[in-house]
Amino acid sequence: MNANALRGTLLVTFAYALVGASFTANSLLGAYPYAGGQALRYAAACLLLLPLLGRGGLAPLRLLTARHLLRLAVLAGVGMVGFNLAVLAAERTSEPAVPGVFVGCAPVVVAVLVPLLAGRRPRRPVLLGALLVAAGAFTVQGWGRTDLAGVLYSAGALAGEVGFTVLAVPVLRLLGPRLLTAVVCGVAAAESVLLGLVLDGARLLRVPTAVEAGALVWQAAVVTVVGFVAFYMGVQRIGVERATLFTGMIPVAAAMSAPFVATGGFGLPQAAGSVLVAAGAALGTGLFARAGGSAAAVQDHPRDQSRIVVHGDVPAARQPDEPGPGDRALGADALPGEQQPVAAAPRDGDGHGRDVVGEQHAPAGLQGLPEAGGLAQGERLGDHGLG
Repeated sequence: MNANALRGTLLVTFAYALVGASFTANSLLGAYPYAGGQALRYAAACLLLLPLLGRGGLAPLRLLTARHLLRLAVLAGVGMVGFNLAVLAAERTSEPAVPGVFVGCAPVVVAVLVPLLAGRRPRRPVLLGALLVAAGAFTVQGWGRTDLAGVLYSAGALAGEVGFTVLAVPVLRLLGPRLLTAVVCGVAAAESVLLGLVLDGARLLRVPTAVEAGALVWQAAVVTVVGFVAFYMGVQRIGVERATLFTGMIPVAAAMSAPFVATGGFGLPQAAGSVLVAAGAALGTGLFARAGGSAAAVQDHPRDQSRIVVHGDVPAARQPDEPGPGDRALGADALPGEQQPVAAAPRDGDGHGRDVVGEQHAPAGLQGLPEAGGLAQGERLGDHGLG
């Protein structure tokens, strides 16, 4: 795993750990109106992100088409508002472990769905790693009481988790992590208000208690602003399939943080499940592969001088894959006046036809054809895969 893949892995792991801890924070908001709480969370996150965009940070919005806007609306509705609503609805008739286990299967779905949509076969290491992650998530949470409605809502939560990642990729190319997060948070806040007016009417909002206010601040400032941006930055570096492998960190982080608010414990099953999640993520991301192996999906960009390295399938938004002012990508650099171009393929006069070296300070007449019996210069380069 190269340096950029490692950075992406750490970013995604950190992001999912924050999301897992947010499940514990959700337990402190059980009495607060759902839609109103989501509206406050996402609106606050959007406002916090706007100053971080910098001058001209909103300019890429002009590149969005009607199809992009529709995708953003579905992303916010399915992957954010819908996901949280599905989890809440599932927990009304099921134990929390049930939707957790379904969400833990997201890596398997993504490992199969994304390659099929791209017209290629699933990568075996990623698929095997995803299965280990799903098994680890199940081990951490176990299974609990449920009914048909709980299963269906849990499946909806799984769809929301998959949609949050897969739907974002084409728009991530245009907006970048920070602007994308700000936009979808604004859209999710508006959708939450509309949903709250339908479900709760005038009871959409109320003054939160001190504990509820702390949980909402955590959700907005830490989980959404920091977590979402870190996640999308990681997706840029390691791709969607590998990024989703770290979904298994959600139940692990939830189990580890639960004892701090007296809502659960961390025992042997949670420890064993955490090991499975870590092993699956390591296998799927190529941590165990030798350098240069096929599992390493991310390579350092030759112009990486400021953390601008992206996964091959996710070009960075507004970042230097385009020639700079001093780069003439399609033109030859001018030679200094004292240098002259080589008129033909060089030879060194020793009779070895496969040599491609020229003698320094040799007269122009000797800079001619290759040695007798040797191959032409273009043919030799073609043998090295450059032709």
